[in-house]
Amino acid sequence: MQNRQLLKDSFMVELVEGTRKLRHVFLFTDLLLCAKLKKQIGGKNQQYDCKWYIPLTELTFQGPEEMEPLTIPQVPDEELDAIKVKISHLRSEIQREKRANKGSKVIDRLRKKLSEQESLLLLTSPSMPLRLFNKNGKSYSFMISSDYDRSEWREIIREQQQKCVKTPSLTSMELQILTSSCLKLQTVHSIPLSLNKEEDESSGLYGFLNVIVHSACGLKQSLNLYCTLEVDSFGFFLNKAKTRVYRYTTEPKWNEEFEIELEGSQTLRLLCYEKSYNRTKLNKEDADSTDRIIGKGQILLDPQILQGKDWQRTVIPMNGIEVKLSMKFTSREFSLKRMPSEKPMGVFGVKISTVTKRERSKVPYIVRQCLEEIERRGMEEVGIYRVSGVATDIQALKTAFDTNNKDVSVMMSEMDVNAIAGTLKLYFRELPEPLFTDELYPNFAGGITLTDSVAKESCMLNLLLSLPEPNLVTFLFLLDHLKRVAEKESINKMSLHNLATVFGPTLLRPAEKDSKIPSNPTQPISMGDSWSLEVMAQVS
Repeated sequence: MQNRQLLKDSFMVELVEGTRKLRHVFLFTDLLLCAKLKKQIGGKNQQYDCKWYIPLTELTFQGPEEMEPLTIPQVPDEELDAIKVKISHLRSEIQREKRANKGSKVIDRLRKKLSEQESLLLLTSPSMPLRLFNKNGKSYSFMISSDYDRSEWREIIREQQQKCVKTPSLTSMELQILTSSCLKLQTVHSIPLSLNKEEDESSGLYGFLNVIVHSACGLKQSLNLYCTLEVDSFGFFLNKAKTRVYRYTTEPKWNEEFEIELEGSQTLRLLCYEKSYNRTKLNKEDADSTDRIIGKGQILLDPQILQGKDWQRTVIPMNGIEVKLSMKFTSREFSLKRMPSEKPMGVFGVKISTVTKRERSKVPYIVRQCLEEIERRGMEEVGIYRVSGVATDIQALKTAFDTNNKDVSVMMSEMDVNAIAGTLKLYFRELPEPLFTDELYPNFAGGITLTDSVAKESCMLNLLLSLPEPNLVTFLFLLDHLKRVAEKESINKMSLHNLATVFGPTLLRPAEKDSKIPSNPTQPISMGDSWSLEVMAQVS
């Protein structure tokens, strides 16, 4: 085909007989080609090796009726977190070497290691299937981390299929020529993670982004609608929040607020879905969701605009629909200053010993109430404690607990369970000193570095037992609950490690900047806290 052009290309993970393989996929005007980068031998330039191709006229997203469901090998979150920790360390090491003007050899070696870890993260993270079928019966599966990306690939392929005509099969010579032309044509040159951005660590925002999803307009018919928000972290996109379904309307008004943690993020994406309540006609394409994407759009998170303290209003247009949002960003340094409470009578921001004395209890009422409600109906909620609750609900509950409102249990029974989990996390985050106390913080940090596991264990136990009574009893009460949550991991997808990732930093972080642990504001927090995870793991 004379005027064959490249429309889109990217690195993707192909599932081959249950194993994840890194591929570079090229979409041309008449065919889709899946290639692999050959190992470089000697001084030779990079080369691609074609794995397979499908003419667009032969490609379909619908599999045969009696199709086998896809089994996706999931990688435990512990492993993913460990890779992220390594990436963060390598990035800061490269920065250090650069500042010290070390020779390029050292830096090159670190870059090589960084690239290996990034490839590994790219290979192991994605878990959303994109299946392609050749009309002759062969099927191929890719793993993608973002629904936005997945739908973008589908759209561009479908659009091109409308335009293209059947082309004769390629001879092996033509295929070789086409594959080698990919090197010159490719638009995506490096593994997408740091996009080789380690030159400039400041790229991307670290901290918390509060987003209010207000409403949407421009819909042609009444639908059941919800939105999800994705942000990029470590170079690829993940779903971070989801609004409730607004039933049967052309003008949904969600007005829901979410707090999203950013780890070097540069873009916020919004997807709008039509909720399908018809379980019988499972969507053959994904086999996992019948909800249809109605529109999607994205905006760059511009540090200049978001630096202010005020909410920024913005509109995301997507094929005829407009979604209104407000955003506010808090950089990491500000988000973790613990503030003593103004009101001596409340529970948020008040010392745990003061609250338990006042209530004549061993464990604060708020902790018991939240855990009880979550045990009642949140144990099988996917992503419980990880998925953000609606911020306005959390605020309402906070006020109710602070003013000792008698209706708090009625309020809780009517609220989304993620808001209750969010209230509990906020309570621990706002304690004037963390549950593990400022005083013992350096000891926990020191204890975790012990290499002898027996010594480490007894050190942790002794430290725990030296906590003040309300702190210890509350912690054991919480830990007991988290173990029960983790027992349902196959349903709620929250392992003890995931839960430790969520709670570790909150329970362990010191109140003030003058802690003994050097805090490095450019370090992504979840990584700098790898030791807090360890403490949690030890303790559990």
